[in-house]
Amino acid sequence: MAKRASRKKTKAAGLRARVTGGLRRAVRLMLRAGLVLVALLVLWVASYRWIDPPTTPYIWSESARLGGVERVWVDIDTMAEVLPRAAVAAEDANFCLHWGFDVDAIREAIEAGANRGASTISQQVVKNAFLWQGRSWPRKALEAGLTPLMELFWPKRRILEVYLNIAEFDEGVFGVEMAARNYFGRGASAVTARQAGLLATVLPNPKERDAAAPTSFLSRRANSVADGAATIRADGRAACFED
Repeated sequence: MAKRASRKKTKAAGLRARVTGGLRRAVRLMLRAGLVLVALLVLWVASYRWIDPPTTPYIWSESARLGGVERVWVDIDTMAEVLPRAAVAAEDANFCLHWGFDVDAIREAIEAGANRGASTISQQVVKNAFLWQGRSWPRKALEAGLTPLMELFWPKRRILEVYLNIAEFDEGVFGVEMAARNYFGRGASAVTARQAGLLATVLPNPKERDAAAPTSFLSRRANSVADGAATIRADGRAACFED
């Protein structure tokens, strides 16, 4: 009986050892896989400093839904200078002053409740270039982690260049070049300050707003954006993305 009990204990101990060893190997494999995924993600984000994004998850999904989209990449050097300024004035006036998150805007948004957002241009680039649409917590967590990473690798001018080339300006229309052609019959290099302001006003709701036939509200907003673009140029808040 004693020998039988001893053999059972030995077998049980061996089984526990095998299970423990298997769990440890599984954990090590998971950790290695996680590190590989993190490294690939970092490489992906870093590579877009020099490589123009060929598409984005949202552009791809819209292209599949609509049977194609309109998009032509244009370097920021060839855009009308007022275009980047108008986008910053409309969407993120403190773009040059933060590292990806505008703490003051976040605080104001919290105080105002759910009626306003606080996403910076940097956060919007991360969401549009690397992630999926929606408001899920996993996406928000990835956005929070990737935004400072992108700010570490990319200069502000590059962030703004990518933003203006992947932002949606109308259903199936992405980037300022095709937006300017569709709305005004001219390229992004030839838009006026007024037209730049109108393009910037459609960014929060591109499927519902029309830069070529603005409502009175959008027209007033465009004038305000044009004034804001001049203001950030004068006070130095455009210095980080202008030569």
